[in-house]
Amino acid sequence: MATAPVLPAQPHLVGRDFLRLADLSGQEVLQLVHLAHQMKQRRGATRVEPLAGMTVAMIFEKPSTRTRVSFAVAVQQLGGFPLELAPNTLQLARAETLGDTGRVLSRYVDAIVLRTGDQSVLEELAEAASVPVVNALSHQYHPCQTLADLLTLSEQFGGLKGLPVAYVGDGSNMAAAWLEAAALVGLHLRLATPAGYAPEAALTAWASAAARRAGGSVVLTQDPQGAVAGAQAVYTDVWVSMGQEAEAAARRQAFAGFQITPALMHAAAPDAVFMHCLPAHRGEEVAAAVLDGPQSVVWDQAENRLHTEKALLASLLTPDFSLLECR
Repeated sequence: MATAPVLPAQPHLVGRDFLRLADLSGQEVLQLVHLAHQMKQRRGATRVEPLAGMTVAMIFEKPSTRTRVSFAVAVQQLGGFPLELAPNTLQLARAETLGDTGRVLSRYVDAIVLRTGDQSVLEELAEAASVPVVNALSHQYHPCQTLADLLTLSEQFGGLKGLPVAYVGDGSNMAAAWLEAAALVGLHLRLATPAGYAPEAALTAWASAAARRAGGSVVLTQDPQGAVAGAQAVYTDVWVSMGQEAEAAARRQAFAGFQITPALMHAAAPDAVFMHCLPAHRGEEVAAAVLDGPQSVVWDQAENRLHTEKALLASLLTPDFSLLECR
């Protein structure tokens, strides 16, 4: 059984960027998860507004449901104003540099949330901006989703360290985020991908060494059955991500045999849960019987985006606040 350490209520992250999970220490990740759990438990109590008078700019260059809505609601529930900026309405569309955009926005807003393509775009914006920049998804990482996933696992199993987690599918931004999670909080991660679709070798090597130091491990394999055997959480993602539509046929052929089916879930631990960051394609990366079945916690994951993003924003923008009255 995973263990739950006793931690201070809130990490000290004021003014920092959140571009990938590894921007935090393992303790800071656990503190954020703990804070999000407390905020979730206090929903409905008298509201306090740690972001009162603050504005958070939200720029989404790619489609989004969960990230866009959860961030907007999180800012509003914390008392701030979520300012959504469509890329084609900014001077970025007329070749103003990203650096100049970041410098200007920093004079108006208190944080910038950006969903974009390459991670280097986020890094360039964060270098120029003087306010916190948050990664709302890039091709390389999706750290806000992983925070919600870790909260979901903590709710299910009481802790995270030593938890066996199987990731089956594409070595995508979600696989990369799970490698960082294993490294930081000591998960036993087994990652099964088809040949040619493994995560970046350098990231895998770093995560493997760091996970061992944290009491966990990282195993890469091309065998979904072996990865899932005895796991308490089984995770997958879409086979064709945004921008990969031209590769759809080749990817579906390569990933045949990597679908999460009831038979594959049967190889996991009896109390195993199924996880997916959504959107999902029933009958492709996951069978409908699994996604909609009793082991699925995908809707908890989706809800937990709100709570972890509230914890993240409060920690990036306010040095301290009382949880006793948090909505």
